[in-house]
Amino acid sequence: MTRLWRMLPLIVIAAVAPEAALLAHHSFATLYIEADTIEVEGDVVEFQYKNPHSWIFVQGHEGFGRDKIYAGEWTSTSQLERMGIPKTFFHVGDSVHIWASPSRDPNDNRVRLKRIERRSDGWKWGGNRGDTR
Repeated sequence: MTRLWRMLPLIVIAAVAPEAALLAHHSFATLYIEADTIEVEGDVVEFQYKNPHSWIFVQGHEGFGRDKIYAGEWTSTSQLERMGIPKTFFHVGDSVHIWASPSRDPNDNRVRLKRIERRSDGWKWGGNRGDTR
């Protein structure tokens, strides 16, 4: 009986872990309005190179001219690496133009990145192909 009690936590973790993984990965359509696209011009304030999705934070302007930081959800680090985008690719202050799907919650600053251009060197990602060009 004692052995069963020691194994109980492992049994619970084994039963719950697959469900937690499924909940962690979401459909973008549940969070973002995929049919809409907003454009933001601004400066990078942070680049989080992490899984399951990397994030780029851009300080841009809302429609009424107020500054707002947009949190752009991107793709995984392994996909970025395959596209030649290392964790040091973006720097604070880089001027960018992004195209993104807005959040379904109008009070949420998260967007799903569809396309991005960096002004300093003309680098581009996204559009129809979803890769660097």
